[in-house]
Amino acid sequence: MARTATTAAAPRAPRFLRAALLLLLLVAACRQAAAAPMVPAEEPVVTELRCQCMQTMKGIHPRNIQSVKVTSPASHCDRTEVIATLKNGQKVCLNPASPLVKKFVNKLLNKHDAIIISGTEMAKQIQKEIQEGVESWISLGNRRPHLSIILVGDNPASHTYVRKKIRAASAVGIYSEIILKPKDVSQEELLDITDQLNMDPRVSGILVQLPLPDHVDERTVCNGIAPEKDVDGFHIINIGRLCLDQHSLIPATASAVWEIIKRTGIETFGKNVVVAGRSKNVGMPIAMLLHTDGEHERPGGDATVTIAHRYTPKEQLKIHTQLADIIIVAAGIPKLITSDMIKEGAAVIDVGINYVHDPVTEKIKLVGDVDFEAVKKKAGFITPVPGGVGPMTVAMLLKNTLLAAKKVIY
Repeated sequence: MARTATTAAAPRAPRFLRAALLLLLLVAACRQAAAAPMVPAEEPVVTELRCQCMQTMKGIHPRNIQSVKVTSPASHCDRTEVIATLKNGQKVCLNPASPLVKKFVNKLLNKHDAIIISGTEMAKQIQKEIQEGVESWISLGNRRPHLSIILVGDNPASHTYVRKKIRAASAVGIYSEIILKPKDVSQEELLDITDQLNMDPRVSGILVQLPLPDHVDERTVCNGIAPEKDVDGFHIINIGRLCLDQHSLIPATASAVWEIIKRTGIETFGKNVVVAGRSKNVGMPIAMLLHTDGEHERPGGDATVTIAHRYTPKEQLKIHTQLADIIIVAAGIPKLITSDMIKEGAAVIDVGINYVHDPVTEKIKLVGDVDFEAVKKKAGFITPVPGGVGPMTVAMLLKNTLLAAKKVIY
């Protein structure tokens, strides 16, 4: 038994000795450290936190904010701060973690003027394409496209528009002619002229420059043009086919707006659109193009379209435009659309034509329906007047003339 007890206790001695040895080494190290000269440690730098925002405000509408300052974490403050200056001059702190504040700050800091869509430059590109199409058509042995324009009266604006169309047609290789009639011409005589042009195989396209004198019914005269030569797209058959999403000669101004939207890359699918103006030649066909199905024979924009008109109260119009992703204005009212009526980043297409007195130059100038200088600071895209939809309308008229010559639609 004694041997067994001695054998069991034997391993304990080495563990005890190791522990004692470690203790002695530790004591020796402590004495050596105590004997070494003391080196003064560097004093820690104490930074006083001077954040400006002790509390943040809630319920501040972005519309009431004039400017905003964002400070990142730094030595003087260990957090991000958002300090807004309101339009009344008051400074308030906003919660930088709020999703609404983040979105607003991002927009404000990255804010820039709208992209100005140059209809003039876009029209040049389209006219180049038309010119190539005309030459290709002629090279196959076909007759050169021919455009006949009926101009009634001495309206200066109408004469100006017709001259632009004649020059543009010549530039792309399309023959053109003006049939000038006095303002007292009878409706019967105009219908006789359209009948003759309808039967003339040399004539590809016909248009009657509007407006016509009061004693002439515009709809009757426009319907007197054969649908296949109706390059303005006003014939009842072309309008009907447009409404049914079928191929047709589309009214030139509506086609111009649609082409601007497509070539600029403005998204329409599922977007909210307001068309201010319900004319059968402009507002209505624009709305048709934008709201119809993108998979039909004549693809549309798949947008949700609201049409406003002269009897839409301004307050109601504002409610609609503030929700709109795209605003198209063809009402003939200067500065109808102001910056407070649109949302940030909206696309604004101005079809308006208005002649107003310029108090600075004392001259008459051409303006649209949009307060351009103010709206461009908030919109994403905007067309100018002049130089926007106007040149594109002429280009699309020439495109219709080439389509009519090639008999693509009919």
